[in-house]
Amino acid sequence: GLGAMGLPMARRLSGELPLTVYDIAADRRAAVATEGARDAVSPAEAARDADVVVLAVRDQAQVEGALFGEDGAAETLRQGTVVVLTSTVGPEAARSTAQRLAGHGVLTVDAPVSGGPVRAGNGDLLIVVGADDVALKTARPVLDLLGSTLTVVGPRPGDGQALKAVNQLLAGVHIAAAAEAIALARGLGLDPAAVVDSLEHGAAGSFMFADRGPRMVQAYDEGPEPEVKSRLDIFVKDMGIVTGIAKDAHVPVPLAAAAEQLYLLGERAGLGARDDSSVVTVLSPRSSDNTTGEGR
Repeated sequence: GLGAMGLPMARRLSGELPLTVYDIAADRRAAVATEGARDAVSPAEAARDADVVVLAVRDQAQVEGALFGEDGAAETLRQGTVVVLTSTVGPEAARSTAQRLAGHGVLTVDAPVSGGPVRAGNGDLLIVVGADDVALKTARPVLDLLGSTLTVVGPRPGDGQALKAVNQLLAGVHIAAAAEAIALARGLGLDPAAVVDSLEHGAAGSFMFADRGPRMVQAYDEGPEPEVKSRLDIFVKDMGIVTGIAKDAHVPVPLAAAAEQLYLLGERAGLGARDDSSVVTVLSPRSSDNTTGEGR
C-alpha cells in the first residue's frame, strides 16, 4: 500500500534495502520505482521471494484482500517469511490474520505505526510491536529504518494493536478538542491563526493541536483545501476500534465515544475523504457569521 503513510515508508526503505512495491494506483508504484524500487502488478508478485512483507493499508478488509484475495500475497509467500502489519486494525483482527498466515508457515509481526507522513519519510515513527523473537529478528532491519522509537509490547500479534488503540484514543480526542477550541475561537470573534500560534506553545498545546491546528485554520481560507495527510474516515475506523475494545473490556471511554460521534458527523457531512482537520467545519461551518462574537 502506497497511501499517505505507505508511500513515504516505501521511499524511506528504497535504496536501503531491495524493495518491491504494489499499490492499486499505478502512478504511485511508478513514483517509487523511479527511486530504485521494483514495480509489481499484484500483491502476489510483490511478495514473491520476499523475506519481509510490509502491509500499509487502510483497514482489515484491505489486509484480507492484499493477503488472501485474488492474486493475494499468500499465494507466493514462502515458509518463514515475515508479514509486518503496520495498519491499525484492532487486536482481534491482527490475531486472526496471524493465525491464517501461520497456516501457510508465515510469521506475523504486529507493528502498527504512529507519527504521520513526514515522520514516516524521515524514519521517525513510533512503532509498537506484538511478535515473538524469531519474527521480530527477521523484521528488525525494516523496522529500524522506519522507526526511531520501537516498543515491544508483548510476544503475540494483537499486543501491538492494543497499545495502538490507546494511542488512537488520545490522538482522536486531541484532534476533536483542537477542533472545539478553534470553533470556539471563531465564535468569539478571535483570529484562529493567532490562537493556534499562541496556544501551541503553552500548557494547553499538544502535538495534534500544533499539527492539525494550522490545517483547521486553512479550512476556512478561500484557497485550496488542506492537503490530505490523514483522512477523516480513518478516525471513524480507529475510534470505532477504540470504543469497541473498551466495551469488551468493560472500561468506560466517554471522551473517545464523543470524539467518535464527531468523526461520524463529519463523515455523514461528506468529509470522509478529506483531511481529518476538516472536522472543525462540523462545529463551525465555513458560512458561519462570526462578526457578532463577544470577543470582538
